[in-house]
Amino acid sequence: MTDVLIAGAGPTGLTLAIELARRGVDVRIVDRAAEHFPGSRGKGLTARTQEVLDDLGVADEVLHYGFRHLPHRRYLDGDLVAEADPHAQRAPTPDRPYDGGLLIPQWRIERILRARLAEHGVRVELAAGLAEFSQSANGVHAVLDTGERVAARYLVGCDGGRSTVRKALGVRFEGESGEQAMLLGDVELDGLEPDAWYQWTVRRHGFLALCPFRHERSWQLQAVPFGDFGAEGSLPEPSLPYFRRIVDDLADGHGIRLSKASWLSTYRVNVRMADRFRVGRVLLAGDAAHVHPPAGGLGMNTGIQDAYNLGWKLAMVCSGAWQSLLDSYQEERLPVASWTLGVSAEGLRRVAGRFVNGGSTDIADGAPPDGQQLGLGYPASSLSVDGDAGNGPRAGDRAPDAPCVDSSGTPRRLFDAFRGPHFTLLGFGESCAGPLRDVGTAHRGLVKPVAVGAPGSGAELVDVEGHARTAYGVTGDTLVLVRPDGYLALRAPGASRTAVRDYLDRVGVSRSA
Repeated sequence: MTDVLIAGAGPTGLTLAIELARRGVDVRIVDRAAEHFPGSRGKGLTARTQEVLDDLGVADEVLHYGFRHLPHRRYLDGDLVAEADPHAQRAPTPDRPYDGGLLIPQWRIERILRARLAEHGVRVELAAGLAEFSQSANGVHAVLDTGERVAARYLVGCDGGRSTVRKALGVRFEGESGEQAMLLGDVELDGLEPDAWYQWTVRRHGFLALCPFRHERSWQLQAVPFGDFGAEGSLPEPSLPYFRRIVDDLADGHGIRLSKASWLSTYRVNVRMADRFRVGRVLLAGDAAHVHPPAGGLGMNTGIQDAYNLGWKLAMVCSGAWQSLLDSYQEERLPVASWTLGVSAEGLRRVAGRFVNGGSTDIADGAPPDGQQLGLGYPASSLSVDGDAGNGPRAGDRAPDAPCVDSSGTPRRLFDAFRGPHFTLLGFGESCAGPLRDVGTAHRGLVKPVAVGAPGSGAELVDVEGHARTAYGVTGDTLVLVRPDGYLALRAPGASRTAVRDYLDRVGVSRSA
């Protein structure tokens, strides 16, 4: 019997498969498509998602292929009206090493994730969609399009907005389908330098954007041609000749020549969310659980973070942790999905309103205040326990990074200590020595103990400039337990010999070590 069957091999399914495979879980990932997705569709990575990819070990490759600071060059009725980098004021800080969004095509992200998954011995099975399934108290019995029958302990639907898994479960997909539509495609062109994200607004005619990709010949085309909408908000079928006509109409005078289109699509806005993310041994993640407008570029990011939240919990349950740990997946991620739907819909209304009023707007204007998702967390979760009265991040908040050095003087960051499938126990102060030693003995493999101290303290990580203590608001001796997905699980006084043990027993993960 397979431990986990994943339906859908987009960014969400691939992230989940990596999370499971690197923890030794027997996982299969299947997809109905005969070929890997070729398009750039979800092309932005938030700072928080970059931290997730850092933990998965692929951040360097992602950064190589991504644009971080790309100016937005905007035209209104043919005249240049603005040029600015929306991330110009952002710079890395000790606690936030990724300073803003990254532009990279979705197909490239998926290729990087597939390669990482293959390093764990798992490959995507194409032309093998999920046809049907049933579940019992002991597992899930699935039938693939190929006719193969698969027995698995758990099934996760990462199969998109039209999810077969969600529909078969009878889970409601509540919300609405909007009238807004947009043309999308990947094109090769001549006539522009790939030094900006070009955006044209022609009043009463439409909007066009062309975004280049680093180290690629292709650009992403986005277009809203007002005069082409039918009575019910429909648009003509996308084609290279149609795209050429739109470019000529809206960017006339720039001498742009489209030579090739590798992906063509029409996107219609939907704002919908599943009312449940788990039914027994079947779970939903990514677009299968929530779809929303593209404003702010949060869709792919939210799906990847769904998988990052679910992966460690599902792996621990497969290794003996309480099944109730899976309840915290919906408890934590459903409110995030609800927030994402709300801010994305509001961002779309804001951008669309400016178009209707005949003005120019920037695509970045649709982003919410916390568009980098660094402030999202789970303070109200049943997995979040505060046991001291210190300042700084609380249980459920994102665990900050900080530069330190090890005992040999080699630079190391807190993120280096967090990287991997374990909990991490940070001990600030001399009185933490006993609890750190206890955890290292009793929970080896489940919790990694790390002493953080001042120069001369003999700690494993030396907080040379005090950035770690500042980031965590530490004034006295303090224990901080960090979850495998990089959020604080527990804060406790430094001398507490039972706080971590009691926490692990309470959430039911002790048996998974």
